[in-house]
Amino acid sequence: MSTDSNTKQAYQEKVKAQLDKLNTQIDEFKVKSEQAKANAKIEYQDKMAELYTKRDAAQVKLQELQQSSGEAWTEIQKGFEKAWTELSSAWDIAVDKFK
Repeated sequence: MSTDSNTKQAYQEKVKAQLDKLNTQIDEFKVKSEQAKANAKIEYQDKMAELYTKRDAAQVKLQELQQSSGEAWTEIQKGFEKAWTELSSAWDIAVDKFK
């Protein structure tokens, strides 16, 4: 075997090792990407559940507000405003997170 042949073989082995390493890194990145998508999906579902809960609470307070009168109306109005503020805040956070 000539020196050129040894050099060529050594170079090919080096390049193959680098490509193998890159392929491994790409595979690892793909797995991490899929996990990130799964984590993002879970986080999205959690945010949606939180929004639904806060929306339902605001709807209940609105119904109470519509059915109340006198001093009870003032107290229920405060409760509705609090529920609405929490819902609005949760919405803003969710929208910012998933832009």
